[in-house]
Amino acid sequence: MADDILVARLYLSERDHGKRRSLLKELLDILRNELGLPGCVVFRGIAGFGPGGEVHAEDMLRLSVDLPEVIEFFADPPTVAAAIARVKPLLPPGHIIHWPATRAGT
Repeated sequence: MADDILVARLYLSERDHGKRRSLLKELLDILRNELGLPGCVVFRGIAGFGPGGEVHAEDMLRLSVDLPEVIEFFADPPTVAAAIARVKPLLPPGHIIHWPATRAGT
C-alpha cells in the first residue's frame, strides 16, 4: 500500500531571524507545536550562495558564518499546504518548494 504525500523544503540561512529568536528555531516551533507535524529534518550546508553571488562557506578561520539551512518535511497534501501557508510570510519569496511523492507502505 502506498500513500500520496507532499514533500516540502524551506530554504534559509543561519543568520535569518524570526520575531524573537533564530528563524530556524521559530519555524521548528511552528511546525512541531503549532501545526503538529509528525517530524522534519534540518540540513546545514557546508557552503552555498544566494542571489547576491557571495559564497558562504564553513571556514575554521572565520568565527561568524552564514551557512545555508534547509528544513524538509512531508505529510498528506492538506497538512503540507497548511504548513506552507503558515510559514510562507516568514521566508523570502521563492524559498519554499514542494513536490508530490509516494510513501511506500510497510
